[in-house]
Amino acid sequence: MHHSTHDLLSPVPGSARQLHSFHFGPRGGTKVYIQASLHADELPGMLVAWHLKQRLGALEQQGRLRGEIVLVPVANPVGLEQVLLDAPLGRFALQSGENFNRNFVDLSDSLGDQIEAHLTQDPAHNLALIREYLRRGLDAHPALTPLQSQRLTLQRLACDADIVLDLHCDFEAVEHLYTTPEAWPQVEPLARYLGAQASLLATDSGGQSFDECFSLLWWQLQQRFGKRFPIPQGSFSVTVELRGQADVSHELATQDCQAILDFLTHNGILEGQPAPLPPLRQPATPLAAVEPVTAALGGLLVFHAKPGQYLEAGQLIAEVIDPLSDRVTPLRNSQAGLLYARSLRRMATAGMVVAHVAGETVCRSGYLLGN
Repeated sequence: MHHSTHDLLSPVPGSARQLHSFHFGPRGGTKVYIQASLHADELPGMLVAWHLKQRLGALEQQGRLRGEIVLVPVANPVGLEQVLLDAPLGRFALQSGENFNRNFVDLSDSLGDQIEAHLTQDPAHNLALIREYLRRGLDAHPALTPLQSQRLTLQRLACDADIVLDLHCDFEAVEHLYTTPEAWPQVEPLARYLGAQASLLATDSGGQSFDECFSLLWWQLQQRFGKRFPIPQGSFSVTVELRGQADVSHELATQDCQAILDFLTHNGILEGQPAPLPPLRQPATPLAAVEPVTAALGGLLVFHAKPGQYLEAGQLIAEVIDPLSDRVTPLRNSQAGLLYARSLRRMATAGMVVAHVAGETVCRSGYLLGN
């Protein structure tokens, strides 16, 4: 194992922040990048990453690693220190209000302009060319704020990886994941090993999140050059939602760690006999078919449905109770689907999203992510 530290832009004199990356296995072949807790108050992935660090160290000593695995257990030191009145605030940067998992650098247009004259009919050449120019572009890109410095450091670590896993969690949720329709054939085994109850697919969900800053770049280059030059899918990325924020336990982390190792074995990155593929718990569905269930009025939020419950259209999910007027407002889903996540809060405000239901019929377009 090789441990690297990466200095981030300091916000003020006398302070310092670093990212830490742990590198396992031989370089030069397949590369896997795994990070945890980019939303710094989402901690199940951090514990899974800790378990992975122990297991990968042992596997490396046994000579069972066939590719390089880069692990970043704490992907957001900027957000991790944001604690206000004993409440962790790790989703948004307090200085700018930006979501830590949005607005990663998009180099697809400028990179395409630079490589066009150098592309050939050899897909391996084009793969190496794109990765080289992507590394150069990210190295040359300026970081003007600590948040930009953190984003660029993460992108530089992951930009040449074949597989990118970004470990998150929701508020209260069952295990689910986000990826692209193009990557789904490669990602389906991971969904099986994890026991994901929802797999949500979108080529471009908007917002330039960490996972899509890689998969979307390769897709955009394919759209631009694919009729003239063979552009491989140089990276596929997955956002893995490890249930809810309170689901931090060694039992669950050990289970999820083993599922990721089984997936890496299935892909030939770990030497060994792959574990049999479990059944797929639910088929993949479009992210655009997810229905955010919102509260039209504020009040006490009382749930009647739990994450993991399949709902028929019009089923009661929750009630919003105004204790002053005694008004009780039921909240129902408009189409059938799996309730895969719900809010931790129990006081709703007008317009607040209280739950997400994964349906099958597309009902949204444009920006598909939450805040």
